[in-house]
Amino acid sequence: MRYSKLFTVVVIFALLTACSGGGQQTFTGPTDQELDNLNESGMPIVNEEITLNFFAGQAPATNPDWNDVLIFNEYEERSNINIEWRMVPSDSIAEQRNLAFGSGSLPDAFHSSGIGLSDISKYGEQGVLIPLNDLIDEYAPNFKKILDDYPVIKDAITMPDGNIYSFPLISDPDFASHRIQARPFINKVWLDELGMEMPETTEEFYQYLTAVKSDLGEIPFGGPYINTLTQYLLGSFGLANRGGSNSYIDEDPETGEVRFYPVSEEYKEMLEYVHKLYDERLIEQNIFSIDHYQFMTNLGEGMYGSVVWFAPEEVASKEKGKNYVGMPTLEGPDGDKLLTKVGDPVLNAGAFVITNANEHPASTVRWIDYFYGQEGMKLFFMGVEGKTFEKAEDGSLKFMDHIINSKEGLPFEEEAKKYLTFPGGGFPSMVNKDFFQGVANAPQSLEASEKLEPDMIPDDQIWPTLTHTKDEIDQLQGFGTDIEKYVGEMRDKFISGDEPLSEWDSYVTEIEKMGLEEYIKIKSAALERKVGGDDE
Repeated sequence: MRYSKLFTVVVIFALLTACSGGGQQTFTGPTDQELDNLNESGMPIVNEEITLNFFAGQAPATNPDWNDVLIFNEYEERSNINIEWRMVPSDSIAEQRNLAFGSGSLPDAFHSSGIGLSDISKYGEQGVLIPLNDLIDEYAPNFKKILDDYPVIKDAITMPDGNIYSFPLISDPDFASHRIQARPFINKVWLDELGMEMPETTEEFYQYLTAVKSDLGEIPFGGPYINTLTQYLLGSFGLANRGGSNSYIDEDPETGEVRFYPVSEEYKEMLEYVHKLYDERLIEQNIFSIDHYQFMTNLGEGMYGSVVWFAPEEVASKEKGKNYVGMPTLEGPDGDKLLTKVGDPVLNAGAFVITNANEHPASTVRWIDYFYGQEGMKLFFMGVEGKTFEKAEDGSLKFMDHIINSKEGLPFEEEAKKYLTFPGGGFPSMVNKDFFQGVANAPQSLEASEKLEPDMIPDDQIWPTLTHTKDEIDQLQGFGTDIEKYVGEMRDKFISGDEPLSEWDSYVTEIEKMGLEEYIKIKSAALERKVGGDDE
């Protein structure tokens, strides 16, 4: 089905009424010339080869040059679309991305470039990024099905003006192990040695940590930073009851309104608990400053009684890592037991955007949509059958031996990136259990997530990531940023004892002075747009 003249008129009218101010541009839809070359389905995408210019973020873990890498070479043959990739190292990507937007010399699209919600909204309203709503309906059947099946994803990427301007990185809503991310592990060898049962409550966890220190003389808890522990404990103290997509806000259980929970009594109670652990030296004392590689070395040597991190057997050490097993969600002192630090499935809203410089928008949408379907995800995460993967007898897909057991002795991701580009993250696709071979799909991760799944916050209770208007963004980048920074700093000080919890009232008063009432008002308005039906 092709864009009709009526559709073009509707698009122009909608955009003209949605945008105001000078310098803004309107997207008029694909040209007849593009549509004449475009196939509506199947491969190739276009009859005559076209070339597109993409700006791409290059994470250290990914292939350094996507102009000559197996999966995109293969896809070029299938699609008849040649991509000229401009690789931009991650340490300079923000600067280079801003230069590209500011110079007016735009690529056809930004891929894996970490564009934030505020920039998506700003450049979308200015017409620099094109609206995708109708292009998705017409040319992205795979992605459209995901939006139809999971409205929470559509909500998360819909901007305040009602438009969608990006294709996101998605965690399959049904792939719990990937959505949970860092999870609690306990040293089962030490647990057995102490003759203790698996902790089920915060008090039992405290008793285990105490026994590790007093009876074994070992480090009870370690981590790369303190907030992996505090995030795990939020639901044990009745906090973040609307999920983890939006830092520091949830629903006040008494009023039903937006609550800034870092000033709640429940949050204070959690800080008191974690401070007690730290004060009694049940938490590694340099957790606020430990070098990440030192933490990983310690974990690999089995030095911790517990951690909240990724599968130790996969990320640290096969030998010592196997001593760890997953822990359940802990029940808190008031009976709360919910794993709340689980975000909406959209991990990166701005994984792929199309600019107004693109002369082939429909073809580009068809190009990216492939990676949200089964065949495209298989290509992206597994590569090409017979070259990078093969089918096992049970029908599952397995990487070939030359990738699993590198002849050069390289770790899996180092070997895999010779052929694939998913190592490093930030990509536009959906991570699912069938094809993703990362840590989340390892047996130790899956076993750990099974213990947590029964207490995961249901999707229908999760608030989607909030998007803000330009005026709201301007305000939040001022006093809003100051409030959130202050909360983080004071959390660490309260836990470490650098600031006594007797100063709690002064802490709350200071946040109120910084503009808490206006902060909550802005968040409430954004939430109303998301869940109140204004986006429809």
